[in-house]
Amino acid sequence: MKSITSIAVGVVVAAGLAQTCLYTVGEREYAMLFALGELKTVVTEPGLHFKLPAPLQNVVYLDKRILTLDASGADLVQTSEKKNLMIDTFVKWRIGDARRYWVSFQGSERAASDRLAMLLRDVLNIAVNKRTVNQITSSEREKAMAEISELLQARVKALGIDIVDVRMKRVDFTPEISESVYSRMEAERKRVASEERSKGAAQAERIRAGADRQSEVILAEAYRDAQKTKGEGDGEAARIYADAFGKDPEFARFYRSLEAYRRSFSQKSDVMVVDPSADFFSYLKKEGGEQN
Repeated sequence: MKSITSIAVGVVVAAGLAQTCLYTVGEREYAMLFALGELKTVVTEPGLHFKLPAPLQNVVYLDKRILTLDASGADLVQTSEKKNLMIDTFVKWRIGDARRYWVSFQGSERAASDRLAMLLRDVLNIAVNKRTVNQITSSEREKAMAEISELLQARVKALGIDIVDVRMKRVDFTPEISESVYSRMEAERKRVASEERSKGAAQAERIRAGADRQSEVILAEAYRDAQKTKGEGDGEAARIYADAFGKDPEFARFYRSLEAYRRSFSQKSDVMVVDPSADFFSYLKKEGGEQN
C-alpha cells in the first residue's frame, strides 16, 4: 500500500515538474525565453521545448503572422504642385527579428503600430512631395507605393519589423480644391466635346458638298444622255417622215394640213379670222377628193 502511495506521489510530482519545465511553440508564434527577467533565447522552431521552472525561467509569446496597420483617418499630404491630397493607406507587416522587436517595444503591438504609423507619414510625405497629382493617382502610383515600402523598411529594420506591403486605399482632393478641380475637369470635357462636334460638322459639310456635286454630275450626265437619245429619235422620226412623204407628196401636204388644223383648233374657245377661200382650208372644202 505504501508503495502505491509513493508511486502516485511520484507521478504527481513528475507531472507538476513537466508542467513547469516543458512548453510548446506553435507555427504562428515566437517564444521568448527569459531567465530571471533577462532575455536569453528566442525560439522560432515549433514543437515541445524544455526550460527551468519558474521563477528561474519563463516564456513570453509573440505573434509571427502578418499584421495590418490600417490608419483610422487619411493623411494630408502636399504634392509637388502645392496641392493638398487626402491619402488613406494601410501597411502589411510582421515581426522579422523578435529580439530587436522586444527591445524596441517590450512586445507591445500597440506601441509598434503607433511608431509604424508615424514613420509611414514621414515616408509618405517624401514620396508624394516630389510627384504631381496625376503621377500619384495614375502614372506613377505603383512606383510611389514601392518607394514608400522601401523607405519604410529602411526605417523599421532596426526595430525588428519587416514590411510586407504598402497600399493606398484612397486618394482624394481636399474639400477646398475639389470644386475647382471638378470645374476644370468639366471645362476640359466640354472643350473636347465642342472640338469633336466641330470635327463632325466639318465632316458632315464635306459629305453634303460631295453628295451635291455628285448629284449635279449625275443629273447633267442623265440630261446629256436624254438629249442625245431624243435627238437620235427626232432624227429617225424625220427620216421616216421624209421617206413616207417622198413617196406620196399629196399625202404629205394633207398630213401637214391636218397637223395645222389640230394645233389651230386645239381649244373650243379658239377663234380664227381667215378668208374661207384661202389655201389653209383647201382640204376642208374638198369632198370625195374634189373641190366644190
